[in-house]
Amino acid sequence: MPLTKKRPFGDVLESEKAKMRVAGAAKLVVAVAVFLLTFYVISQVFEIKMDASLGNLFARSALDSAIRSTKPPRYKCGISKACPEKHFAFKMASGAANVVGPKICLEDNVLMSGVKNNVGRGINIALVNGKTGEVIDTKFFDMWGGDVAPFIEFLKTIQDGTVVLMATYDDGATKLTDEARRLIAELGSTSITSLGFRDNWVFCGGKGIKTKSPFEQHIKNNKETNKYEGWPEVVEMEGCIPQKQD
Repeated sequence: MPLTKKRPFGDVLESEKAKMRVAGAAKLVVAVAVFLLTFYVISQVFEIKMDASLGNLFARSALDSAIRSTKPPRYKCGISKACPEKHFAFKMASGAANVVGPKICLEDNVLMSGVKNNVGRGINIALVNGKTGEVIDTKFFDMWGGDVAPFIEFLKTIQDGTVVLMATYDDGATKLTDEARRLIAELGSTSITSLGFRDNWVFCGGKGIKTKSPFEQHIKNNKETNKYEGWPEVVEMEGCIPQKQD
């Protein structure tokens, strides 16, 4: 029986080390491949999410822009359209029954309102410089329990070129005399001659006006049609007042 020749111990050891190096290199290659594959997958997922986020961002931005572009513009005093050059924008409302006071706004400046605490029962009146739009005076005169004489004297002091805005609250007619009505008619009012107990009325005219004013609204107190018990609905008006020229 032939004898098997044994390999030297050193050769066996070197062979095992070589195998271990090959196995280690293979593991390293596999690990690198797994790492690269994982990195690739993560980067692709991140890119997709980033694209989606950017897409949503741009979509929201486009939507916001569309909403902003379709939102109606706001004009002075909240009127429905812009006034032409050399005109004053105004908006006004009578009082609501005897609960909410009237409001008068000119050029985005609230001249009289319940919030400003400068309105009261009767006729509320604001005087404005017809050239500059600056407020001259604001007052209210009680035409139910007050005296009409101070109101008449006030009307007589109004200077030519003054814009006059009036609004009723509660009752603006009971104490009115023929003289007071005539002075208001000279400011351009048409409805003042028929203004009655608890009627709602707003008016914008001017001292020295040559024609009747187009800015006037009047609702009669009628128990058959009143919105509130004993009072008609609020009357509102807006428009553009021509600036007085020299």
